Amino acid sequence: MTALAAPKLTIRNRLECFTLYALFQGVPLYSIVVLMMKLIATSEIVGERYGASIFIVLAATFHGLAMICLAPKFPRFFRHNHTPVFDDATLSFSEKITRWLAEPKTAVELLTNVMLMSVLAIGVTSIR
Repeated sequence: MTALAAPKLTIRNRLECFTLYALFQGVPLYSIVVLMMKLIATSEIVGERYGASIFIVLAATFHGLAMICLAPKFPRFFRHNHTPVFDDATLSFSEKITRWLAEPKTAVELLTNVMLMSVLAIGVTSIR
């Protein structure tokens, strides 16, 4: 007898999708933004105590919400950021991550983010 996996509840799938977008796309993107802001000495946001952390958390949260709400409705506009694997309700959380990492586009995206963060971190630390 074979057992079929029941599809997840919509709320659980949306929460997983939000978490994946916020953590794997939002946090690296807005960390780069914070490093750029530090590099050009924009102290209004990142100069305050915990300002950079608060900015990253809020921006990544809004990024995750925008991706789960707007990306399915406007696929052409979000074609570079939308990852259909994150929306798949038949996959588990770890399977979504595994399949996302297996895509060739993901390796280029992660490598680009790491290199850009490294260059910006060197620039920020060498200012003082």
